Amino acid sequence: MVKKWLLIGALLLGMPLSLFAQERYAISYGGFAGFQATIWAMQDLGLLAKYGLNGDLVMIPGTARGVQALLAGSTHFAQVDATGPISAVVQGGDIVIVAASLNKFPFSMVAQKEIRRPAELVGKKVGIINFGGANELAVVLALKEWNIPRQAVTLLPSGEAATRLVGMASKALDATVLSPPETIEAARMGLNILAHMSDLKASFPMNAIAVRRSFMEKNRDVVKRFLQAHSEATLQFITHKEKGLAVYSKRLKQKNPKVIEETYTYYSRAFSFPPRVAHEGMRHSMDLVAQRAPGGKVDANLERYLDESVVDELEREGFFKEIARR
Repeated sequence: MVKKWLLIGALLLGMPLSLFAQERYAISYGGFAGFQATIWAMQDLGLLAKYGLNGDLVMIPGTARGVQALLAGSTHFAQVDATGPISAVVQGGDIVIVAASLNKFPFSMVAQKEIRRPAELVGKKVGIINFGGANELAVVLALKEWNIPRQAVTLLPSGEAATRLVGMASKALDATVLSPPETIEAARMGLNILAHMSDLKASFPMNAIAVRRSFMEKNRDVVKRFLQAHSEATLQFITHKEKGLAVYSKRLKQKNPKVIEETYTYYSRAFSFPPRVAHEGMRHSMDLVAQRAPGGKVDANLERYLDESVVDELEREGFFKEIARR
């Protein structure tokens, strides 16, 4: 009855009925690797509902497509790596990064069993998803730390992880970068795990949360509640193993309990809380984008690509300390 009178009042006042319907928000993520867990946990652990958000998770493969959907208005939030939003801004796109739940490369360098040391990658073919993203940057920065000239290795765009595993099995590739649970399958195949790239000195915002600037200006409270849900989901995933395993059991294309547990062990140590963005990692991303930008340069001002004002606000209000005490 109350709702009926509200609707009648809305009609008399000329107010749109849409004000009485809860907005639905489309939230994209980029695939089925274990590092997508913080987005899955928002829904699976009930955190979206807790903070009053009605959200639909949408899988859009790859950062480039995820950014395109965000710019087109097909989605409201996107979990992507930092190179995509930076590239979009360089091209005039209305997009900004507001947080990040993973600031390290979640990859391992996997090689044929006869390749035992990074130095033995010289002259070899290394498979990546494609040029211009996290895979390429991870390999480039790893080569730099290993004192291997970039030109000494051939990078080959080779598709998704499953396709690259086939390439490794057929020896079409000498090495590639994979993340759990694919690294566990690679080890089962007898391939050699040369290095875990999370151990590199270099940081990189792998799980960056991006929105349109115009959306944030008009819906700052929605962005704030989203980051509250995202932060608590990340914290619960890290600190409550049973919840993390439940998320992976539902979402990973993997039914082996041992693989699921190993994947959880790896990522529960890697996620960032609070969801601060590594500024050094942003600069690595900007350098990669600059290589393909007109004139070989991008604006060096981080504020063109990054707005942590909502995270700052939550920090001032004591939100992160409060949920960590629960």
